Amino acid sequence: MPNDTIEARIPASCPASISEILHHAWKHNLASLKPLLNVPGRASVQEPTTGETPLHAAIRSCGARTSDNANANTNDTASTKQPVTVDVEAAKAVVHELFLSGAIWNDIDSNNETPGCVAARLGQDELYNLCVGAGMRAELLFGLLDGYEELESEVEDEDEDEDEDENGETAVAEENTEAQQDAPEDIILESDPDRAFSPPQADATVTSATYLRANLTYSDGKLVDDEKNGVMMAWETSIMRSSVDALIPGQQPGKRVLNIGFGMGIIDTMFRDTQPSRHHIIEAHPEVLKHIESSPDCTFGKDWEASGPLEGAFKVHAGKWQEVMPKLLEQGELYDAIYFDTFGEDYSQLRLFFTEYVPVILDEGGIFGFFNGLGADRKVCYDVYTKVVELHLSDAGLDIEWNELDVDMKGLEEEGKGEWEGVKRRYWTLDKYRLPIITLMG
Repeated sequence: MPNDTIEARIPASCPASISEILHHAWKHNLASLKPLLNVPGRASVQEPTTGETPLHAAIRSCGARTSDNANANTNDTASTKQPVTVDVEAAKAVVHELFLSGAIWNDIDSNNETPGCVAARLGQDELYNLCVGAGMRAELLFGLLDGYEELESEVEDEDEDEDEDENGETAVAEENTEAQQDAPEDIILESDPDRAFSPPQADATVTSATYLRANLTYSDGKLVDDEKNGVMMAWETSIMRSSVDALIPGQQPGKRVLNIGFGMGIIDTMFRDTQPSRHHIIEAHPEVLKHIESSPDCTFGKDWEASGPLEGAFKVHAGKWQEVMPKLLEQGELYDAIYFDTFGEDYSQLRLFFTEYVPVILDEGGIFGFFNGLGADRKVCYDVYTKVVELHLSDAGLDIEWNELDVDMKGLEEEGKGEWEGVKRRYWTLDKYRLPIITLMG
């Protein structure tokens, strides 16, 4: 277990300006802390060696929530209490003020924990919920800002030629920008000594373009790329089974099915077993498509396509869904069950899919689902994305119901071992899976 003492988290070597803020946050001394937060960025200072932020400190100092068995009451939360020296309301006031002052909800400390992770480990539910709420607001704001940046860049592109013709300053500006991007890390750190902590290095994010260029390997119940990133794994089978049961209740035959992302073919095999009237698959990776066409282990090739009740009823569409979906719309396709499970794409692409396409191609009474691995490497991120998805689905005219499933963690507990042997990153760490069941509003 991490050492949560103040001596371990705010050592004597901590710079005085940072130490002062951290100590006030630790002691929930809002009156002394608040004036220090008037300077932008001070709500997110970090101890240079432990990565402790004011949020971490305010939450960690509460200690673990303890049970009061003598006064147990099954009707409310009075069966738990804090140590007598802890004023959780004071802690909540400090955390709230820190968020108002710009504290970063997902900063990582030397234990690889966000403030929300600390709150969850200590059982501090009220403080944890504050972190989830702040995370949701931040992610919604970032989503809006991304959209604004795209719009602004279009305007800049239109004006770029005029600027070059008038004074030739564009090239100079680009050179200056590149110079800033290439600045050594130590210079960047010196320019912001309040943020000199280097968090544990996370694996680089795999982009769609990188993934589609990668070599893939099917072996030992997993599909991995040439960097050993797990694209799909056999442990997901029970989740796929539950997803099919939710998308096609009672496994009724004759449904029209669309699946985006073939991978190992786990869920498409289950869909096929329901005897659909139409079954379309969209797959972009060249090596997966080659596997479908020529591998003796795959039964979704030309013979399967030819076995459909009508021409084109059973079909593997080769290409990115962003390219294929407009064609399906032009053809007037409608589906009763739609599943989305791509690799190397961020949440913005899932949102684009359910905003632009699902309301059009999902027939009345149909159900949409996706593999819900959003932020699944830590509980607080999973909970944040749950709320973000709910809001965005509502904006798109879609209702969602979550079916929470138990995940058998045997073999999934430790990085590089069990199911994760030969896999670069443990992308699932939770014992609960929230299965989304999404329908058209009304």
